[in-house]
Amino acid sequence: MAATTELTLFADYFQIHVSDADSDGDLSGAWTKQAVADHLAVAHDALGIGTAVNDNVSVTVAVLPQEPVDDSAEFDHVVEASLSVSLGRLTVLGCTDYAPDAAVFEVPPGWNRVRVSRSDVARATQADIDSDESPEAIEKIRIQVWPAAELPARVVKRWVQPGDDLDV
Repeated sequence: MAATTELTLFADYFQIHVSDADSDGDLSGAWTKQAVADHLAVAHDALGIGTAVNDNVSVTVAVLPQEPVDDSAEFDHVVEASLSVSLGRLTVLGCTDYAPDAAVFEVPPGWNRVRVSRSDVARATQADIDSDESPEAIEKIRIQVWPAAELPARVVKRWVQPGDDLDV
């Protein structure tokens, strides 16, 4: 049975974070040119999810018992990465949010796989700082988490903004 939670987070600096609640979630060296292009920064115990807007985003977090079916055709951009969670507590927060106030999710201790699926990216980009003013323009992010062995990060489906240079 999946536990699902809805959040609204401020994606300051165009990112939100998913991390082991018992770590410092340090992503300072993880935002490489490739990570920016992939909208995903990966550290051992933290992930930075790049967003299209520096504004509020709608986030759905689903903790699952196993890998979900691939429904990437329904989304604009989909990435996956592994995350080590030492004591089974995962936090999801805006990158400048106060960590003790973050949403906390119980997950199996050890390695977990995280799939991040984003939608309404083009509309949110076009609306820019007004993207959270209407439901059809707010960027939507679904985060699915399940226990799985460590695997390399991967882009399942890439969204490219017109004019972006992906020479990485």
